[in-house]
Amino acid sequence: MSKHIFLFLSLCIMISGCIKNKGIGDELEPGDFLPDFSVMMSDGSLMTDDLLKGKVSFVMFFHTECKDCQKTLPIVQKIYDEYKAENVLFVLISREEEKDKIETYWKENGLDMAFSAQNDRSVYELFAQSRIPRIYINDRNGIIRNVFTDDPVPSYSDLKVAVESLIR
Repeated sequence: MSKHIFLFLSLCIMISGCIKNKGIGDELEPGDFLPDFSVMMSDGSLMTDDLLKGKVSFVMFFHTECKDCQKTLPIVQKIYDEYKAENVLFVLISREEEKDKIETYWKENGLDMAFSAQNDRSVYELFAQSRIPRIYINDRNGIIRNVFTDDPVPSYSDLKVAVESLIR
């Protein structure tokens, strides 16, 4: 009898292990839709996945103590300066970092992009489970077209090509 229970429980675990929803434990990849999310930006605006539809968007997760994020943020600032007038929406979201700390880092490093300070990983975990910086460049339909992480850290030209391919 206990053998049958063991087999039944094993089968249940195997079946449930194969069923996963994107964004819950999975890394989002090119071709996936952006997950449902909502964040308050430092400029007071509310940013949601629905607001990104109809525009090319650039979503980045970061932490100011992350060395690769420190290398990437000035590059993102340069891309932001070039493409904000092209109606590309930029959504920079912290991974477990408070607003005051980010504001200090922004001032010290000459960054002026709006950001969303998140004290936990709840928004981040809709997109991924590990690795920052993490950048998603998305088309007007809310479909992820490019994903960049710290392996390798994206260059200015990598990000420029990805954005250009969607706005032209």
